[in-house]
Amino acid sequence: MNAPGRTNRLAAESSPYLRQHADNPVDWYAWGDEALRRARDEQRPILLSIGYSACHWCHVMAHESFEDPATAQQMNADFVNVKVDREERPDLDQVYQGVVQLMGGQGGWPLTVFLTPDLVPFYGGTYFPPEPRHGLPSFRMLLEALSRAWTEERGKVLEQAGEFKNGLRQLATYGLGTLVTRVSGDDVAAAGRALARAVDPVEGGFGGAPKFPNTMGLALLLRAWRRTGNAALREGALHTLDRMVTGGIHDQLGGGFHRYSVDRHWRVPHFEKMLYDNALLLHLLAEAQQISPRAEWAESATRLVEWLGREMTDAAGAFHATQDADSEGEEGKYFVWSPAELEAVLGAEEGRRAAKAYGVTAQGTFEHGKSVLERRVALADLAREWGMAEDEARRWLESVRAKLLAERSKRIPPGRDDKVLAGWNGLMIRGLAFASRVFQRPEWAERAARAAGAVLDRQLRGDRLFRVHQDGTSKVDAFLEDWGGMAAGLVALYQATFESRWLEAAVRLANGAQERFWDPEQKAYRTAPRGQADLVVETYALHDNAVPSGASLLTEASVVLAALTGSRDFLDRAEAYVSRMRDTALANPFAYGHLWCAADVLADGAPDVALVGAARARAPFIEVLALTYAPTLSVAAFEPGAAPAVLAELADGKTAAGADLAAYVCRNFTCTLPARSVDALEAELRNSGLLALSRPVDGMPDVD
Repeated sequence: MNAPGRTNRLAAESSPYLRQHADNPVDWYAWGDEALRRARDEQRPILLSIGYSACHWCHVMAHESFEDPATAQQMNADFVNVKVDREERPDLDQVYQGVVQLMGGQGGWPLTVFLTPDLVPFYGGTYFPPEPRHGLPSFRMLLEALSRAWTEERGKVLEQAGEFKNGLRQLATYGLGTLVTRVSGDDVAAAGRALARAVDPVEGGFGGAPKFPNTMGLALLLRAWRRTGNAALREGALHTLDRMVTGGIHDQLGGGFHRYSVDRHWRVPHFEKMLYDNALLLHLLAEAQQISPRAEWAESATRLVEWLGREMTDAAGAFHATQDADSEGEEGKYFVWSPAELEAVLGAEEGRRAAKAYGVTAQGTFEHGKSVLERRVALADLAREWGMAEDEARRWLESVRAKLLAERSKRIPPGRDDKVLAGWNGLMIRGLAFASRVFQRPEWAERAARAAGAVLDRQLRGDRLFRVHQDGTSKVDAFLEDWGGMAAGLVALYQATFESRWLEAAVRLANGAQERFWDPEQKAYRTAPRGQADLVVETYALHDNAVPSGASLLTEASVVLAALTGSRDFLDRAEAYVSRMRDTALANPFAYGHLWCAADVLADGAPDVALVGAARARAPFIEVLALTYAPTLSVAAFEPGAAPAVLAELADGKTAAGADLAAYVCRNFTCTLPARSVDALEAELRNSGLLALSRPVDGMPDVD
């Protein structure tokens, strides 16, 4: 047990989550040879605790149990205690979350699992309280019962572990389709309509509380609307996004979105901010702007990128992982306000106006009479009440926001996990690159390029990609999520910059991922590289959860690479996987939202526009493509006779056709005659079937 002021082994780890537990009296190990060898040598069970640095309930359990000397003494006497950062080892988390599912529970963090020395689980759960409550035993009661079972009834424990192992094997491949069926546009529409039936018609989002952004599901609704013309699909997505943008889940002062809303109304969030959520929401805001341009979408995107630059970017330009929910030991304390606090900053009259604009009440919408800021009252209504023009009201609100943000910056901020994760950076590169085109913000593409350069320079060594960079060190062999996420980000970055180096890097990563992760027998992608020695069962990257699965990301990258490079091999890879998953994904579209978006591109024949001609002539063509919602359409650009090698197949036979620039619209590797003007390109796109339908398809079932 640690003496006061002493630390345990976790003090030497780079993970902020592990270091959060360095002062615990628990004899913690990081996952690795030392811990696993001790368990085998002493034949002691392993107490495995998995969490992440921004996890509120992880902090609660640490304070209640891991900081308690008596609990720590019991843990140290009976178990080998191992801490894992789920953001560093998502494969371990994926395996052992299955234990809770097999026990009929709901997974989450902290994850608490008990293993044999051979890493086979025999019991698991999530948070356990220090005293019995809500049907849960106290943590110490659980420790005593499992220790006694290991000592006195080991045969039964090992028998149960064997059953768990068999169950985990079945879970690992659950969802792999049995039939191989080509996907169609009608399938995409059917998947979207199925999701639409679960949309909350009043508050948006799917189901009741708690509500997660579920950006992949919203993107699928928009894809289904494009194919059917069914306005209910479009409005379900845009109304949800509007409720998030104006709600408390959106940081109204600092920008960016919190993890989820604890209520149905998007009012009170769980306050942690994740890089991946914000990457996906930035991309969705840009799609919404293409469909229904609004000042609110642009403002929200701009503030998100400002937050990213101000609080989430390292010196090299790469992006940090998370921000905590807690500050000063309290969840949300940094973000909430009372009317008195507003008036102290703004004065009485402006404070009262700000309270009306931001939904701050005397009773409070959170705890201790504090409110989470919202923007539910329309600007036009505020302007009318204040006797202002809308533009004047907008300027006033912006000045108030700046004052409140400056005041908030004096508070003690939440902690930040500054690790750089390759896959999550890939998602933000993808979002920034696409948003830079739609919102006409080339500096956002420059941010994306800087991040891409940092990740590739520091985390790609020869043919080996590392998942984590932190404290000057790159570590942990990358998972499919990292290879696929970076590949998807790089193909988006190429389309924002037309710099061939990004496309070349994407090809390299996509090919490397196929070689490392594709299982030809299962016709599916592994989560971890072949032969990962410390996994009790081999796992497959199937479901889209909070983060798109590595398989969905790689499929997206592959089908776009097919369009941009003219390589049928990339299309065949995407076809093989999507066809394998088609029936399962139709049965459960919630779990495959991002895969359906990749399948949408495949069903359209991997379409692209090739802009051939002088770079100076591209701008009006690029603007049309950026402002048009054609989500399956990729874009390449090169000068005649000067295409880089990676574009050789696409460029073959294409000229400017006697104009400064000609645009070729291609599908299934076959191109139309070149359009020599912007008007001609717009007409070609209207005739292509790639744009949203202006009216519902005859006979297409409406959303219930």
